[in-house]
Amino acid sequence: MAKIAFILLCHKDPEAVIKQAQRLTAAGDYMAIHFDARASAKAFAEITRTLKDNPRVVFATRREKCGWGEWSLVQATLNAIQAAAEAFPDASHFFMLSGDCMPIKSAEYIHQFLDDRACDFIESHDYFESNWIKTGWKEERLIYRHWFNERTQKKAFYAMFEAQKRLGLTRAIPDDIQVMIGSQWWCLRRRTVEAILDFVAERRDVVRFFKTTWIPDETFFQTIVRHLVPATEIENRTLTFLMFSDYGMPVTFYNDHYDLLLSQDYLFARKISPEATELKRRLGVLYASEGTEFQISNEGASLYHFLSNRGRIGRRFALRFWENEASLGHNRELLIVVCKKWHVAKRVLERIRQVTNVPCIEYLFNEEATALPDLGGIQGSLSKRHRHRRALMRMLFEYYGTDRLIICLDPANLDLLQDFCTDSAATRLLEIDCHFSDDFLLGHAQRTGLAGERTPRETIDRLLPTIRHDLAYESDKIRDANFANHVMMREGNPSELNVDPLVEFLSITRDKAEHIATADHIFAD
Repeated sequence: MAKIAFILLCHKDPEAVIKQAQRLTAAGDYMAIHFDARASAKAFAEITRTLKDNPRVVFATRREKCGWGEWSLVQATLNAIQAAAEAFPDASHFFMLSGDCMPIKSAEYIHQFLDDRACDFIESHDYFESNWIKTGWKEERLIYRHWFNERTQKKAFYAMFEAQKRLGLTRAIPDDIQVMIGSQWWCLRRRTVEAILDFVAERRDVVRFFKTTWIPDETFFQTIVRHLVPATEIENRTLTFLMFSDYGMPVTFYNDHYDLLLSQDYLFARKISPEATELKRRLGVLYASEGTEFQISNEGASLYHFLSNRGRIGRRFALRFWENEASLGHNRELLIVVCKKWHVAKRVLERIRQVTNVPCIEYLFNEEATALPDLGGIQGSLSKRHRHRRALMRMLFEYYGTDRLIICLDPANLDLLQDFCTDSAATRLLEIDCHFSDDFLLGHAQRTGLAGERTPRETIDRLLPTIRHDLAYESDKIRDANFANHVMMREGNPSELNVDPLVEFLSITRDKAEHIATADHIFAD
């Protein structure tokens, strides 16, 4: 059976560190602790005093003063690894943790998971070819030397960078090294850890290089493991579930996240709130349990973003100055069909095409595959269409040589509706109000990643009312906006009651409107 040496880097909350060490070692595993040398001496003394008689706990022999973005974090990890490798010769795996981590599976499940997979778990993507770094420095992290802390010595950090840049003092990456990047939360086999320690002792040139790179905890182990271990023995992932907000900050988990955490395809989670005492208690009980089965659905990230975005009001992209001032055209008319059930709106558009000559475009701001003419690349992706919405619409009017155009929008696109309806062009809205069965809501949750095929039924039962309320909220916001020329078709109305809204929306005769409204199965799922 797998025996794990947990590598714990921490700097605060001695009580939590002690409980974590006691919990994880009680299952027969080990722990090596590095407590930041900058942290409270009193706190460290409390930890060592309480755990000194635990034979499954060892402390790094040298404590580093750790700083974000510095080599000190890598050195602290190496010190703890060295201590664990020497103290626990039967440890088969080495698992990186922070003081904010908690297990989200039972010890029994975790050991079996590792026994079944003869590989290392480390996220490692090609540094230059991948898109792991979204914004900011990339090459600059490596080719310039960084001696100062960017957060605490900002002036010196950037002054030294600018001086090197001005003088052209760049350096080469070691010839035989392909730099990789990824999460610092990994789980490695013993032979891999021993190979890393040997490599560090032998290749001082590589260590010297990484010592003055920026944020080496995201590159050092990721690079060295790929250098030492065949790709077939590496699973490119972390076993620690963590998420980041829109602002790049780690998401913190609280008491009400218990069910969400258990259903993720991970073994640990980070960061658990210090105040989430009930969550910690339940996860502690879970870790010691036997025979527990887990239903893995893995929709955590998308579900979190859905729930956290509820109630947020605002635009995803700010208007460019040329879009603020440019109109779709004073003599043009944009007709917008708004409907949550996309297939219903598409059926309505198909009937409209049969009785009018107005060009109709389906969900161009929601479906990337929507058929659009080549407009020089502006139509190439959803993000481009949103950012350049007015320019895109003007080009579509011109492409079709028309002053009237019909498009479909999802009710969630309130920002687009507000933008188009404040334009000097004439704008009309046809909102199609539909009924939502539980089956439709479940399908919607699966299509948008809020649920998977193996999401537990109790999770779905709690989620569906929230989704139903969210869809009603979208429609309420549209009505609260008091858009001019806003009419509604309703599912459940006799077809004759849906005729007048169509007449007003399309400016067509009643017989043509009846042709649309009386279509068979127009609202069918």
